[in-house]
Amino acid sequence: MTTYSVIASQTKEKTIALFKTSPALEVTQASKYNNIDEAKEAPLVQQMFYLPFVKSVLLSKEGLEIERFNILEWNDVLQDVSLEIENYLNKGGVIINETEPLKKVPISIYAESTPNPGVMKFVANKKLVEQIFEYKTIDETTYAPLAQKLFHFPFVKEVFMDTNYISITKFDVSEWDEIVLEIREFLRSYLEEGNEIMIPVQEEAVEENSESSSEPLDEISRQIVGIIEEYIKPAVAADGGNILFDSYNTDDKSVQVILQGACSGCPSSTFTLKSGIENMLKEMLPGKVSTVNAING
Repeated sequence: MTTYSVIASQTKEKTIALFKTSPALEVTQASKYNNIDEAKEAPLVQQMFYLPFVKSVLLSKEGLEIERFNILEWNDVLQDVSLEIENYLNKGGVIINETEPLKKVPISIYAESTPNPGVMKFVANKKLVEQIFEYKTIDETTYAPLAQKLFHFPFVKEVFMDTNYISITKFDVSEWDEIVLEIREFLRSYLEEGNEIMIPVQEEAVEENSESSSEPLDEISRQIVGIIEEYIKPAVAADGGNILFDSYNTDDKSVQVILQGACSGCPSSTFTLKSGIENMLKEMLPGKVSTVNAING
């Protein structure tokens, strides 16, 4: 009989903890359960819902990702839950009932052009990721299996992932009408089969992908960030990209931003910066902003 060990760790989300099993669980696809009734085909998950603080459970071959209610802290129970999972598995507890195979979730993917002719936006009818990720090379995709697979296509140059869409930058050797159907079908099949999009990792492993900065911002910088978040980001996201605040120079009143996804390298990005973003910041923060520059395009 297989002997399991469980390593517990908190994730970037304070209410979520990852209980990683070794060896991996024999689970064909990742599934999330919000209550004990939904988990009738997953006895291991049902066992977790007997704990009064468990809000939801994501079961995958990596192990269990458990979200808690705010009635306690993970530090109080992390090792106890880890031991309970370990004991359950080592006593031969059932993970998934195989009598009824898990159903495929129908997935639809549609392609959307962006202002950047080198970038296409592929939108899904489900949430893909909890935060923004951008990958310039395959070497950066250690914890991103889907992005890694996309880089195996010879025409894929960069991958940008947001809540429910993926923006793909292609090399100039291919035209979109030659490859868009192939990418759509790959994404649809990959997601429908329940394959992992991101591998849950500890906070330090994804720190480089985080938008948050550890350095405190001055008052004007905070105001600029607020305007970007409320007014500018939604419009940029609709075009398959993202904009991040980088810095504010108090001497010359210049703002530096980082463009991601379809916005990075877009021929119209300069026009957007000057006629859109710069004008908006000048109007909403009179006398505090002189110019806006993208430090990466």
